[in-house]
Amino acid sequence: MTAYALIGHMGPADHPTYLAGPWRAQFPVDLLNGSRTLGYGMGLVVRSLGKLGVYPSEVGIDVLVLAAMVHAADTRINRVQTSQDAWTRELGISVPVSDPELWTRQHALVEKMLRFLTGDHWTVSFRARPQGMADLVRRPVAGLQDHGFDSVALFSGGLDSLIGAIDHLQQGSFPLFVSHGGDGAISKPQKDLFLDVASAYRNGNREPKRVRLGMSFTGNIAPGVGREESTRGRSFLFIAIAAMAGSGLVRRFSLEVPENGLIALNVPLDAVRLGSLSTRTTHPFYLRRWNELLSQIGIDGAIVNRYWDKTKGEMMDGCLDQDLLRKLAGDSLSCAHPAAGRWVKSATGRHTHCGHCVPCLIRQAAFDHSWGRGNDPTGYRIDIHQNRLSTKTAEGKQVRAFQYAVARLEGRPDLARVLVHKPGPLLEDIANLGGLAGVYSRGITEVGELLDDVETYSPAAEAEMTA
Repeated sequence: MTAYALIGHMGPADHPTYLAGPWRAQFPVDLLNGSRTLGYGMGLVVRSLGKLGVYPSEVGIDVLVLAAMVHAADTRINRVQTSQDAWTRELGISVPVSDPELWTRQHALVEKMLRFLTGDHWTVSFRARPQGMADLVRRPVAGLQDHGFDSVALFSGGLDSLIGAIDHLQQGSFPLFVSHGGDGAISKPQKDLFLDVASAYRNGNREPKRVRLGMSFTGNIAPGVGREESTRGRSFLFIAIAAMAGSGLVRRFSLEVPENGLIALNVPLDAVRLGSLSTRTTHPFYLRRWNELLSQIGIDGAIVNRYWDKTKGEMMDGCLDQDLLRKLAGDSLSCAHPAAGRWVKSATGRHTHCGHCVPCLIRQAAFDHSWGRGNDPTGYRIDIHQNRLSTKTAEGKQVRAFQYAVARLEGRPDLARVLVHKPGPLLEDIANLGGLAGVYSRGITEVGELLDDVETYSPAAEAEMTA
């Protein structure tokens, strides 16, 4: 294992100390764009919030800067190149913050969160911002924060976030929507979908508002080290943007994270898909650690996933505006790797999905469950029902893994109460164990119905039979 660290740096007058330890290299990351403006899209999103009457606290800005450093390390330090097991990295970050004493008390909690989320070993250090950087947000005149927002909600452009937005707005809530779109394959469709939602709920001069942070880091951040594509830590940045925005609402707020229960738990589909090989971006344990962090740093918000006990199909069934959902659902994006060359234009003009990754399979199952087979408006590059899929190819691996999970539960339904513990601790959610096991079982059954007529094969087994 080769250890790398990134050192947050704020302007030419900043002279940060480097981290102690056996680091192969420590790379400076200049966080400013100009003399006092945060770079990498952070300054732009803060200014966008100001135009809406939302002025984040300095601790809120700290959360965003911390997340930027996490995102830089997670996306710019390659796993295969820098780890002994081709997965677990040794990563360090040094973060300039407004209150280093407050943040230093949180370093163990932050390291625990990141270890759980990405599967890596993290060293997180905090230090004071340089002189003259104490206030990075221009404060309004007293009484000019009549923004009208009653909560914050994540909007990724996926089907779950679309349903979450419709449900909130249909109930009369007025959340500030927050998005992250560091890749062009996501940002425009995400924007277009939100504009359609906002148009449907425009009421005079009042219409839903969204802020978006587009953040990506170039290879110059860590010269000689390859880029990392797994992005297990992306939800840290996504939630941090929303928490930062929430700190400017000047009221207690809920931070809505709309995610179906099957994905939130993300139980490994087979015995070899353990630990960090399964993402934990909205796992209950992880969201509870976020709530713990927000409480301890004085941000008066709480993360809520109101769909924790619903499958994706059940979310579709329960959407409060079925007509709007039918109009917009096909424009939502679910594919796991939209930037990996899987996106092409379909005949309808929609962006197509690969059709075989885990989110694509769960998406297809949800449409089948809620609208019936043949009524999914999404374009898929692979039709799993018309192709015999090899388990040795990308097209067949996740399908076969789901088939294994389906068969396992069909043979032993009682295993659901055991398997839901595999991705992470649930001691704080023990009262909800029945609900968690139930949504897992129903979610697997939902996908099982999709795959009932899908054929997979092992090339090695077939070769052995014909030998």
